[in-house]
Amino acid sequence: MPASRFSGTMNGNDPHARRTGLLAAFAAYIAWGLMPIYFKLLDGVNAWEIIVHRIIWAIPVLLLFLLLRDGRALWARLRLSRRQLAWLCLSGGLIGLNWLIFVWAVVNDRVLATSLGYFINPLMNVAFGFLFLGERMTGAQKLAVAIAAAGTGYLAVYLGQPPWISLILALSFASYGLVRKRLDVGPMTGLLWENVLLLAPALAYLAWSSQQGSLSFGNGPARVDLYLVLAGLVTVFPLIWFNTAAQRLTLTLIGFIQYLAPSMTFCLAVFLWNEPFTRGHAVAFSCIWTALALVTLAPLRRRRRLARSLQG
Repeated sequence: MPASRFSGTMNGNDPHARRTGLLAAFAAYIAWGLMPIYFKLLDGVNAWEIIVHRIIWAIPVLLLFLLLRDGRALWARLRLSRRQLAWLCLSGGLIGLNWLIFVWAVVNDRVLATSLGYFINPLMNVAFGFLFLGERMTGAQKLAVAIAAAGTGYLAVYLGQPPWISLILALSFASYGLVRKRLDVGPMTGLLWENVLLLAPALAYLAWSSQQGSLSFGNGPARVDLYLVLAGLVTVFPLIWFNTAAQRLTLTLIGFIQYLAPSMTFCLAVFLWNEPFTRGHAVAFSCIWTALALVTLAPLRRRRRLARSLQG
């Protein structure tokens, strides 16, 4: 589930572009919000194998999309420097770790932890911008990060251990966003390279798993094989919709819509799959929702004050 780090050419004055952008944004975040249901269908398949198939089958989908979008210009855009490829190796490892933890959590009935992780992620982005990019933190942002940290700390004390799944998801995705922000590579082109760079270890894992007799693909129901192959579409399509939205909407608006996905996974975990929702979870989620409200609404208030001052 990507953060709002990617940007594009935006035309906020075109109603048709805005409408298309809104539809694409909601499609992307609803797809990400419903993604746990898809991976629940693969219950019994090792999380490592699911991620391997996501990597393998995403490559032809990405290639087809980029060929249709860029035509012959694609091959020139795929030529990158060694430095860029080295950074994409790192970002590929980070996004692979994020996918693995997410899928493992879903198939092991820890969906609520993934929701918490993706609610924490925007606040982690704020902290990373301050620590690594020299971005200034406003008073509201400092307060928000402190409130979120307090809520997460309370949950750790309540559970007797840190919420590792949530923290690793937030940390890996914030780190991924930080690495990709430093690279002058398009989001979809970069994603293709990340998957290509992960292809060799993915194929090696399949070969090893086959020798061990633990491979699910080709050794179970045909529907499971189909779901594994379609993992490429499930991975790529929401990203295509997200990039369509990023080209047509302000990042502020996308920032509001992005909370739809973890909200949906929260509801799925608590109300559909009856995962335990303790007092510790209630305190942690309340703190993080409060923090997100502070971070999200503060820029809007500043903008309104500026607009009033200009009118006056």
